[in-house]
Amino acid sequence: MIKSAPLKSLYTFIAVAETGSMVLAAEQLSISHSAVSQSIKALELQLNTPLFNRIGRRVELNPVGERYYKRIAPAMAEILAASQEASNTANEPTYLTLNMVNSLALHWWIPRVADFQRISPNSDIRISNLVGEFDLEREGIDAAIIHGQPDKWQKYHCEKLADDQLILVCNPQLLVGLNKDELTAQNLLQRFKAIYVTNPRRQNDWQTWCEANNLAQPKQHNNLTFNISVQATQAAMRQLGVLVTHKQFVRDDIKHGMLTQIGQSIVNPHQQFYFATSHAMLNHPQVSALRAWLKREFLKTANE
Repeated sequence: MIKSAPLKSLYTFIAVAETGSMVLAAEQLSISHSAVSQSIKALELQLNTPLFNRIGRRVELNPVGERYYKRIAPAMAEILAASQEASNTANEPTYLTLNMVNSLALHWWIPRVADFQRISPNSDIRISNLVGEFDLEREGIDAAIIHGQPDKWQKYHCEKLADDQLILVCNPQLLVGLNKDELTAQNLLQRFKAIYVTNPRRQNDWQTWCEANNLAQPKQHNNLTFNISVQATQAAMRQLGVLVTHKQFVRDDIKHGMLTQIGQSIVNPHQQFYFATSHAMLNHPQVSALRAWLKREFLKTANE
């Protein structure tokens, strides 16, 4: 009974058969020439038949060797492919990193985590808060919700989730005692101080909103100018004034009565919400589930 040939000998046999040289096979396998020669001799001895014709320094398959090669080469290719696939699967991260601006993470993502867990219980999403333009792969980001324009993300799969809407908000307690005629944006801007955010992504919010509503832009006041949206939102909740902000950032605060919207929202021409991921990750099961859910949620909130 012939014993099964060791995989090491079969790898060597295929390398010699495909290169036609034991020297080249040795280089390909990163082993010595003598090790290749001994492996081939051991295989021929085990099979009890020569597999090669020796022609000087070259070798070529004899008829038995050719038939043997045609049978085992496809099988070895399958073994290598299966091993590589298993290795890739084992090394895949068990979680996805999703990037979004901090305000969206606090006021949009976190209130919806339970719903996402319900529809995708096997997904584990870790939130990153990089801002500006960055490379997804280099930063270890699997997907991102972009708040901006798609022209800077052309190397990725990028699809629009929703328009960005700017609204005027304040604590509803500021409006207590005012009659219906007094609940206009113009009147409230005369009564209450304006809260500003100075970071580059937010610094034009007031100007954009006022121009769309044909109103003069209010002046900035001491102690009511903040660098980040979260601080400005907290100032509005504390009844310190009125704030122009992005509706997606405060949608749940309005829903729970911590803020109230004054007047109509306007579409921000400078920024929208997009989903971005690398083309290699687009069909990843967890990315596909996340992408589908995000599209449904943004569509749902756009219609509210």
